[in-house]
Amino acid sequence: MDSHAPVTARDIMTTPVISVVAETLIEDVVQLLGQHRISAVPVVDDEQHVVGLVSEYDLLATPGVTAAQVMTSSVISVTTDTAISEIRQLLVNQWIVRVPVLENGRLVGIVSRADIVALLATEWVCGACGEPVRGEHPPKACPKCGADSERFVLHEQPPGP
Repeated sequence: MDSHAPVTARDIMTTPVISVVAETLIEDVVQLLGQHRISAVPVVDDEQHVVGLVSEYDLLATPGVTAAQVMTSSVISVTTDTAISEIRQLLVNQWIVRVPVLENGRLVGIVSRADIVALLATEWVCGACGEPVRGEHPPKACPKCGADSERFVLHEQPPGP
């Protein structure tokens, strides 16, 4: 990942995505959520277009037998090129936990709040020039100004847009 390019959904999305079809029985959806320790699954058609999303909330709040009967059908999604800053604003402003990531209209990944929090926890900023660098550890030298690793600090951003 180029440290000068904005981070996009493609850079942090979870893939492959656990998904279901509309006819999937609720018992099977519940089993998938527990087995994969996730809180929602996109509902897709035969061509991997997202037609809905079934979350734990939907399972608790909506009676039904199949994914189609309990799913939320108005799903906010993003593309692989959507900037993380934009996704962050969507998650906060729309009070949602995750967004499916689409490429050519088809499901290719998912970005959750946890993915963005993990990114924030691994962004280092050069104290000399302000250059952000992502990684588990600070770089040995700043790619922009050459400052050594001791000049890097873990970047913390306040919550919200």
